[in-house]
Amino acid sequence: MSERLFVDGMNVLGSRPDGWWRDRPAAMERLTRRLAAYAEREGIDLTLVWDGREHTRVAGAGEGIEVRFAPGGPDAADREIVRLIRAADDPASITAVSSDRRLRNSIKAAGAVGIGAGELLDRMGASENPGGARS
Repeated sequence: MSERLFVDGMNVLGSRPDGWWRDRPAAMERLTRRLAAYAEREGIDLTLVWDGREHTRVAGAGEGIEVRFAPGGPDAADREIVRLIRAADDPASITAVSSDRRLRNSIKAAGAVGIGAGELLDRMGASENPGGARS
C-alpha cells in the first residue's frame, strides 16, 4: 500500500451488512477507531472522509488520523477525496479506498491508486490477526 491512504468512510462502512444502520454514529465511531489503530500499526498517514456534518464522537475517535466531514449531500465525500488527491503534491503516493466505480475512475484520473473497501478490510483483518487467523 502507498504511504498515504484516503478512505471513503460510508462506502467502507456500508460494504459489510453487519447491522451498522441500527446505530450509524456508533458504527462510524467503531470504524474510525479501527482505522486509527490500523494506521498506527502500519505507519500509514490516513485521512478518513465521512459524508455529512461532523459527529463529535466520531471525530474524537480518530486519534492519530485525520477525520474529515463533507457536508453537501450525496457523494460529498467522493468529491472531497478527489479534491484532496488533486491538491496533493504527489498523487501517486496516495491510495484511496472506495468500491464506488465512478469514484475509483476519478481517483485514477487524478493520479492516485484506488482499491475496494473489501480489500482494505481484508488487509486490516490480516494486520489485526498476524498469520491470517480470523476471530
